[in-house]
Amino acid sequence: MPRMQNPPDLRPDLARARVSETVRDGQPTIGMVSLGCPKALVDSERILTRLRAEGYGISADYAGADAVIVNTCGFLDSAKAESLEAIGEALAENGRVIVTGCLGAEPDYITGAHPRVLAVTGPHQYEQVLDAVHAAVPPAPDPFVDLLPASGVSLTPRHYSYLKISEGCNHTCKFCIIPDMRGRLVSRPHKAVMREAEKLVEAGVRELLVISQDTSAYGTDWKDRDAKFPILDLARDLGSLGAWVRLHYVYPYPHVRDLVPLMVDGGVLPYLDIPFQHAHPDTLKRMARPAAAERTLDEIAAWRAVCPEITLRSTFIVGYPGETEAEFQTLQDWLDEAQLDRVGCFQYENVKGARSNALPDHVPEQVKQDRWDRFMQKAQAISEAKLAAKVGQTMEVIVDEVDEDGIATCRTKADAPEIDGNLFIDEGAEGLLPGQIATVEVDEAGEYDLWGRLA
Repeated sequence: MPRMQNPPDLRPDLARARVSETVRDGQPTIGMVSLGCPKALVDSERILTRLRAEGYGISADYAGADAVIVNTCGFLDSAKAESLEAIGEALAENGRVIVTGCLGAEPDYITGAHPRVLAVTGPHQYEQVLDAVHAAVPPAPDPFVDLLPASGVSLTPRHYSYLKISEGCNHTCKFCIIPDMRGRLVSRPHKAVMREAEKLVEAGVRELLVISQDTSAYGTDWKDRDAKFPILDLARDLGSLGAWVRLHYVYPYPHVRDLVPLMVDGGVLPYLDIPFQHAHPDTLKRMARPAAAERTLDEIAAWRAVCPEITLRSTFIVGYPGETEAEFQTLQDWLDEAQLDRVGCFQYENVKGARSNALPDHVPEQVKQDRWDRFMQKAQAISEAKLAAKVGQTMEVIVDEVDEDGIATCRTKADAPEIDGNLFIDEGAEGLLPGQIATVEVDEAGEYDLWGRLA
């Protein structure tokens, strides 16, 4: 199961900054390791863009850098361990390391393991990161040479980009500490989001991936607002730019029904990434989730009635404290009925500071693993059947890569980068370019991927 592992194979840290010019003589250079979710990736891009504007060069490896910034993830204990490992590797390879990101909210935890780090800052503390870089590696700009590309520094392929529309979250889910690390919901102004999106599209971006902690709630933190649900106007305006617009982290509030017609019109991709997390009402109550499970199936039916081709992706937690076999079976039955297209699943683990740690009846590790295996087996079977039904269909795809053998790795409108499947073209694809939109006929399907030929 290459695409639906636990956790999902989402590794933006494997990307490298795409800056075309070479580093000039005497130019101070900074490296970046960016761990965690796409929201952290956007933070990394903003930091690098600011540094590039100040005359710093961006190094693609440790050896070429005067210092390294490690943007950490601190949501799960496994993510914390990975962050500490990345910090240790950067210290061993470079020696001069500045730490930022979600784990930076626990500076003693970091310095206790790695006392040699130069500085520790918390999530989205851009100014403090810049101050730490200035102290470690003083800037030496050359105004006649150091010109910032109009699109800034990108850690993703140039044809798609993450577009963060807000920070923080107003929910109080017991297993999550995001509000403690990133604060309450603060939405970016509509004009600022549109200005960034327009610049990205002008620079060649063909797909905008809208991200936040709670995309449905965008703008509801504004006291004086004209629209009750500003996400509707934002989605409509983004959809007018001519790029693919993909919505992530959408809570299933009733007003999501008003987003779906935009997908029929073609302005927004028929794709919703919705974190359902579970289906049994007692489990959701212990999680303190904002959505009511008994209504989600009705909402799904309503979305599909308006837009039958809509793709639904979600993530779930199995083995949450107190989860009984009966509750887990309810989740299995719900998945049978919901028939979601894309599914990821996590085994519950304690997170320092989360209220769920204190809940009674924690589920044994072996039981969690067994439930995860059974859940993913069902999800895989659903995925395989849904993809098999696409054989013979003609559809648009976006090209991500064409390798030296002429095999093109593409994505359909149903596939987000890194977390969903791919469509492969293994004949006649030599002339395709990354970012190109091509029309293909699907001629083969697997568990998570498709194969096709140019139509």
